[in-house]
Amino acid sequence: MYINELENDQEYINLQTEMVRMQNWLIEQNKRMIVICEGRDSAGKGGAIMRFIRYINPRHYRVVALNKPTDDERSQWYFQRYIKELPRGGEIVFFDRSWYNRAVVEPVMNFCNEDQYQLFMKQVIQFENMLIEDGTILFKLWFSINREEQGKRLDERKTNPLISWKLSTVDMEAQLKWDDYTKYKELMFQNTGTPKSPWIVIQGNNKDLARKEAMRHVLYHTPYDNKGKYESRLKPDANIIRTIPEK
Repeated sequence: MYINELENDQEYINLQTEMVRMQNWLIEQNKRMIVICEGRDSAGKGGAIMRFIRYINPRHYRVVALNKPTDDERSQWYFQRYIKELPRGGEIVFFDRSWYNRAVVEPVMNFCNEDQYQLFMKQVIQFENMLIEDGTILFKLWFSINREEQGKRLDERKTNPLISWKLSTVDMEAQLKWDDYTKYKELMFQNTGTPKSPWIVIQGNNKDLARKEAMRHVLYHTPYDNKGKYESRLKPDANIIRTIPEK
């Protein structure tokens, strides 16, 4: 969808207006919010974040997409480099991939060993519970696409110069290791989705619908003032979004 089409999409404009209202509430209440965007390579994580942030105040949000860890970071506690990126009061931090690299990408690609993986799985819920108990609003979004759609998007990265920078060695192996990704993804859902910090799985083959429903989920589950004033549908579509564990 091109920029001029976005500007004429009233449904999107309504949702973005609600995003501005939600952000104002976070600022006024000095609240902290984390939105984790995860998914397979080319699932639409970055594109969804761009929708979230299009009109909100840039002084009060950050997008974090960390590079591979340095030697110093590899010698630290795994969560340490993410702690440096946590939001201050009145700020939203969007993670374009997050600490959950260790739950899926790293074991699939042999970037961590079994002990490191198991320690992460043991500690991550404790880590998130501390954030939540201290008042941070946490959303964990997983953008889900099928194998055929991923193949199409990866092929586009090879031929479209505007997005060729997205293509990486990991991307090149994504289709070959599809079943391994599925195995670790399901283990992640099973072991790290909790009532306090559930996984929100968004059907992502249709990028536009996925992005709107992701916004709806965050808006619907944040108690900001004057919610729904602009009469946009805020309740997420259960045909596109599911929660793990189910409520």
